[in-house]
This record gives sequence, structure tokens and C-alpha cells, in this order.
Amino acid sequence: MTYTPPLTPAEAFDLLLAGNERFVAGAPQHPSQDAARRAETVSEQRPFAVLFGCSDSRLAAEIIFDRGLGDLFVVRTAGHVAGPEVLGSIEYGVSLLDCPLVVVLGHDSCGAVAAARAALADGVGTTGYVRDVVERVTPSVLAARAAGLTGDDDIIDEHVRHTVDLLMDRSRILADNVAAGKTAVVGLSYQLADGSARMVTTRGLPAEAEAA
Repeated sequence: MTYTPPLTPAEAFDLLLAGNERFVAGAPQHPSQDAARRAETVSEQRPFAVLFGCSDSRLAAEIIFDRGLGDLFVVRTAGHVAGPEVLGSIEYGVSLLDCPLVVVLGHDSCGAVAAARAALADGVGTTGYVRDVVERVTPSVLAARAAGLTGDDDIIDEHVRHTVDLLMDRSRILADNVAAGKTAVVGLSYQLADGSARMVTTRGLPAEAEAA
């Protein structure tokens, strides 16, 4: 395999950011995407990060972080809302695959956040199970409003922070791994226009890695 765990959380984060920098610069290397890598990953997977992101079609994780087969354990839902299945999938990546990094990836112009804002503003709700997604995003919008935040980026950041807090509060496995220094949880916001992933919040990442 290309990577031999355990990487430290900081090393995994640096590896992820390096790929995003290549993507932003228009110089992707497309690593781990050939026939040899495909054969190498048949018997096992050793991803270095769990990536929990929004399902938005513009947030293809392996592309925007310039990674390949077996690199990322990806979980995606609309508005990165987290239910039991999501928590179980993230815990699988952390406890069974030994991923040292969990990333929550939000983005600007998020439709789920926009729908929650609209429902609060004019009372027009959604139907079916989309309503459940909107209701799970609404607490983040309310928290941003209570803090006096009105800009799109500020509200998106609040939703990313809320999701990180929720994962830490609800998953004892994740919280224990962070406390032990085995895993870090990082919240990022992706910018659709330039392709960059900006740090929003972190749990368990060394200060020097946060500043990088």
C-alpha cells in the first residue's frame, strides 16, 4: 500500500491539504488511480481520512483533494446532516480502519442551508424526507442568527462547527480517540469558485498543523 498507518492526525491533514493545493493550482497528480493501485486495494483498504461531506455534486472528495482509490473513507449526506448511519460509518472508519483524521466538509451556496434559512424566514417548508434534512440544519441557522451572523459564509461555518460538535458529543468512540491523540476532527469549508478548502474548526489537531 502507498500509506502505512498509523499516520499522525497532523500528517494525515497535511496530506489532504497538499492534494487540495494541487487541485486549486490546476496541477493535480491523480495519485492512486491506476491499475496497479486497483490491484493493490483488492484485499484491504487503508484510508488515511474519513471525509464526511455534503452530497452536493460539486464536492467530489477524491477530485478536490487529488486522491485516489483507498485513500479516503467517504460519507456524504445532503447538508452533511448526521444520523445513526452516518455516526456508525464514521466510527467504522476510526475504530476498524484506524483513520487518524475525520473531516467535516461544508461548502458555500449549500442548498440545505438555504432551504433552512428560507423556511425560517417565510415559513415555507419542504415535503417528504427533505423536510428531515432541513430540520436537522435549522439549529445551525438559529445558532448563527442568535450570534448575529447573517452572511452566507458565516452561517455555513456555524453549520460546520455544529456538525463537528454533534459528532464529538454523540460518538464516544470518536471523542475517546481524539482525547487519546489518535484522531483529529477538522471542519472545512469548500469554496466552489476557486476550489479551496478553508479551515473552520478543529478538535485534536496540534496548533502548528492548524496554522499551516
